[in-house]
Amino acid sequence: MVLNAAGEEIVDCLKQVEAQRLQRALDSALGQEVRAVKAYQHARFAQTYADMLAHPRFGAATEFFLEDLYGPADFTNRDAQFMRIVPALVRLFPRDVVDTVLCLGRLHALSEQLDTEMGRKALELKPTGEALNGRLYGACWRALGQPRERERQISLMLAVGSALEGYTRNPLLRHSLRLMRGPAQVAGLGSLQVFLERGFDTFRAMKGASTFLDTIAQRERALAAQLFTGADAPGVSR
Repeated sequence: MVLNAAGEEIVDCLKQVEAQRLQRALDSALGQEVRAVKAYQHARFAQTYADMLAHPRFGAATEFFLEDLYGPADFTNRDAQFMRIVPALVRLFPRDVVDTVLCLGRLHALSEQLDTEMGRKALELKPTGEALNGRLYGACWRALGQPRERERQISLMLAVGSALEGYTRNPLLRHSLRLMRGPAQVAGLGSLQVFLERGFDTFRAMKGASTFLDTIAQRERALAAQLFTGADAPGVSR
């Protein structure tokens, strides 16, 4: 399989994700704790952005971030299929799209690594029988540390949003995406095609994403700073 540098890094990111999943599969207690971490984070994001989810302009984009970038879904089968079609991806899609998928791959790999490490910390720190909560989440966050990686996680999420925003200013790209539906489906890239079109249409409907992305940046960075200085994470209902 001959790939360019971007294709090789996308494959490497997927292999990193696969390695994280293998660790959890071999340790059922760790796997269960990571699922709890993911569920907590999903609920926390929904709570932090409840106003944005209800906003007529920003609701769809917030939902897109919640489910496609912050969701707790198990993407094992999707990622395995994706690994097989990376050569078609780098051959068929424009470079800008490939770069966005690479950014997604980096975010996916980093998030899975941090989630595994948070799950492991939760196993070390939590009292027997205690469910993951804001106090324990905050304690795990500080014990794990890695402020640079947390900032990188936020930056990658924002970079994906900025890329989708950039697509909305390129009408030729939207037309190209429509033309790609058939070839993408044949090549096994249907899920990626749906993601790109949904992201494009969602961001275009906002008619400008700067306020949305600035809000995400401000709130996520503020929460990270609070957690690192000793605060509990928000309590959430799950």
